Amino acid sequence: MTRQGGWAARRGRTTSVVLILLGAAVALIGSTQTWLVASVEGTDIPATGSEALALLQPLALAGLALTLALALVGKALRFVFSALAVVIGGALTALITPIAADPPVSAIARVVTEHTGIAGVESVGEITSAIDATAWPIVALIASLVVAVGGALALVTGPAWRKGTSRYDAPSTSTSAGEGPLDAVDSWDRLTRGGDPTD
Repeated sequence: MTRQGGWAARRGRTTSVVLILLGAAVALIGSTQTWLVASVEGTDIPATGSEALALLQPLALAGLALTLALALVGKALRFVFSALAVVIGGALTALITPIAADPPVSAIARVVTEHTGIAGVESVGEITSAIDATAWPIVALIASLVVAVGGALALVTGPAWRKGTSRYDAPSTSTSAGEGPLDAVDSWDRLTRGGDPTD
């Protein structure tokens, strides 16, 4: 086994899952933090991540759910969920980038409407003198890239991941009487298959 293959088998699953989990968790935390502050007629109106980007929380939660799936599923579904992680990370990156680079009026339109009663992006833009971004859009952007990297790593290393522990495997018929002493787990497994562990 090559060194790369050995690393993929030993650490690929853990590294991929941790990256996706970390990125999605940071993005989810960021959804509750202030991203933008709109200056409207001398009043500062803050907008959280979920207010500036409605899809942020659902996509972050989907990323968190993927980590559990990747830790348990077989090779075929592993590929599907890894690809989904790449898609989620890519989608978050594409959606967050404009807000981090140059916040559009549409990102604060909803909260400004709630505070002023003035609706419509054009109308909100006319009464908004400035939109200042905090550090959180950048943090969330980095987190989305981490999710995408974790998914890509899972795609590359997934085929070499080791199988789960034997308690999740299908019952094996290879163990028979006379092959050696059975421990408590083996005895229980034999009993669940209809065998007599006292043989």
